[in-house]
Amino acid sequence: MQTGRIIRLLGGFYTVNSEGKIFETRARGNFRKKNVKPLVGDFVDFENDYILAVHDRRNFLVRPAIANIDQVVVVMSSVEPKFNRNLMDRFLVLLEHRHIHGMIYLTKTDLSKLDLSDYESIGYEVFERPADLLYELKDKVTVFMGQTGVGKSTLLNKIAPELKLATGEISIALGRGKHTTRHVELYEVASGRIADTPGFSSLDYEVDNIPELNRCFIDIYEISAACKFRECTHTHEPSCAVKLAVGNGEIIKSRFESFLQLSSEINKTREVYQKNAKKPQ
Repeated sequence: MQTGRIIRLLGGFYTVNSEGKIFETRARGNFRKKNVKPLVGDFVDFENDYILAVHDRRNFLVRPAIANIDQVVVVMSSVEPKFNRNLMDRFLVLLEHRHIHGMIYLTKTDLSKLDLSDYESIGYEVFERPADLLYELKDKVTVFMGQTGVGKSTLLNKIAPELKLATGEISIALGRGKHTTRHVELYEVASGRIADTPGFSSLDYEVDNIPELNRCFIDIYEISAACKFRECTHTHEPSCAVKLAVGNGEIIKSRFESFLQLSSEINKTREVYQKNAKKPQ
């Protein structure tokens, strides 16, 4: 029996790297019975071209389906698709929820200059040049994710031209790009591994309660410790340290607006669930 890491999934076949050697494997049928599916990034035991066991995961993402990630680069366009702080916050909250380190990369900065120093001040690295990002990839598994059409594959082609990843043009009618990435794969680049992921126009949201949402906004969470109430929602409660911090500029106003919007979505989802649960069967 051998141990290795899945670096590609295509057509039901898992490509496994074991001590620098490549093996094409399939998953045994009993994984389906256990409701377990091997993911790209998983460490696995395999024998005779079949995966026998999946090791415990440190973390994983649902979309893209990839496990054991060191960091994620959230790729945002400065101009097209139109830059959206709320969407960027959703990406970052998702990563905090999954306990994955997030970074920000801005594309098309030659067309529009954005200042994200406020995000840097709360702990998120912001990059605008491929050369600056390259150093951060060493010895790590890095996933690139972002809205469709922001230029993820274009960026990766600059970092590693040998990949020759397909890129798509922006649709004038839809204001977003065509989906060009068809599968998840870990490519060896800069002594690390990177993954380009399918682009998408909306983000599936996973956080379903206010305390967890509070934790995932790292700047809000730090200040919320000073709120009068332990589970302050930062909406109507008196002596709310977060609202005070927004007022004096300690918390980015747009970040707080994103928090309130996501909080409202969570409450509406809960209300719909409770309403449906009360319906007679």
